[in-house]
Amino acid sequence: MSKKPTWTELAREAKTRFGIRRIRPEQRHIVEAVLEGRDVLGILPTGAGKSLTYQLPAMFFDKQVIVVSPLIALMQDQQRKLEDAHVDVAKLDSTLTTTETAETIEEIRHGRSELVYVTPERLENPKYLEILKEQGASLFVVDEAHCVSQWGHDFRPAYLAVRDAVRALGSPPVLALTATAPPDVAKDIVVQLGMRDPTLVTMGIERENIFLEVQRTPSEDMKRIRLKELLAGAEGAGILYVATVRAAEEIYEWLKADGVRVARYHGKLTKRIREETQDAFMNDDVDLLVATNAFGLGIDKPNIRFVAHWNFPDSLESYYQEAGRGGRDGKPARAILLYRLEDRRIQSYFIGGKYPRREQLAQAYEALGTEATSVKALAERAGIPERRARVIVANLEASGVVEKKRGGVKKLREFASREELEHFLSAYEERRDDDRERLDAIMHYAQTTSCRMSVLKEHFGEAADEPCGHCDNCRDDPAHRLVEESDARERERHAAAG
Repeated sequence: MSKKPTWTELAREAKTRFGIRRIRPEQRHIVEAVLEGRDVLGILPTGAGKSLTYQLPAMFFDKQVIVVSPLIALMQDQQRKLEDAHVDVAKLDSTLTTTETAETIEEIRHGRSELVYVTPERLENPKYLEILKEQGASLFVVDEAHCVSQWGHDFRPAYLAVRDAVRALGSPPVLALTATAPPDVAKDIVVQLGMRDPTLVTMGIERENIFLEVQRTPSEDMKRIRLKELLAGAEGAGILYVATVRAAEEIYEWLKADGVRVARYHGKLTKRIREETQDAFMNDDVDLLVATNAFGLGIDKPNIRFVAHWNFPDSLESYYQEAGRGGRDGKPARAILLYRLEDRRIQSYFIGGKYPRREQLAQAYEALGTEATSVKALAERAGIPERRARVIVANLEASGVVEKKRGGVKKLREFASREELEHFLSAYEERRDDDRERLDAIMHYAQTTSCRMSVLKEHFGEAADEPCGHCDNCRDDPAHRLVEESDARERERHAAAG
């Protein structure tokens, strides 16, 4: 960048390239910090325009902007939009054919791309990292940055390679973006990415067009009644999140038989069916999508009028990120949690499966050698079930202790002493306890009689000065009802006078 652009030039580019007439103060703050070469952590709610904060500066940089994104579908959507805006963009992911990969590499090598989207898995491959190094980078963007934190609600082990990639590229400025990050996660993002005195920009989590509500449903039959009531009153599309594939299939079949324009989305479906389902939902060919948490990251559909949860999600971070997919057009939307106390058992079961016992972890580690061995052989050697061994290997791999290759799994490092191993096991237990605390937090949200937005703000480290006025508890408050009745009378007087 030979000369830093003026804000007039930036605003003009935003309007002509992206059709954006109003840039939010937080977006401007991030853009200005990025252009000054600072590391930035941006925490902006869903729909707040995170992508503009790096796409706009990319128009003025001398070198490419590298964007790490966890979802191929999101990368493809961004590529289409940028190409429509006449921006030179490339992406490196597993969907490319050999010929397409070669063509993309040629574009990058010749510096033809202003933005390069890449999955974290590609950054683990030295071949692709070497290609990106040839042109260097003016900015390194980590989208959905909560995935880099082991305390985050959607941790991805592949993101652990991102910090090394930044170093390999000459340590360009880093812009980390996420919609939700409590203080502990935000702090961990900074550490994991090796960010240098980053500028923190946060918009605050509150979105006043989303009405928060919890409906107590003591039985599955009551849930079905509430869902049918919700569908009958909805004017637009909706998403129903469920905790299991089985629930997604059962509810889909029930609603389909009842004549509802419904589709389902989960990880057990083929890639082709998932893509067709997403296209149908985005094109308004269905009114309701029943989905597990496999659906949603990066989805930009403006007319979602409600997001309902059939079961507890695993945390308030997951819940609010999923709820935030409603009302992207700024119009009213509902976020409904169908609360049943017994549903806690489902998430407790998931936590139990995710975290084998401490002694099993120690047994598996001690049974491993520096030579690769199959998970089945490891399970037999350690005297634990193979299913548990697979979970343990995933935990050890995420912590950088073991490496999985085609020949099996092997140790990457030895603990120097029994004390160091015990420290590792204690940190493992701490992560398990943290997940249980996250579940407790969403239980508190479901059961509270106070302002639900205040509960959310407190969880995300924000001050909650006044009740929000757009949740069920605030609306049910007698003082709030008096204000609403007074406002209604005032409107009636004005209407009679006019």
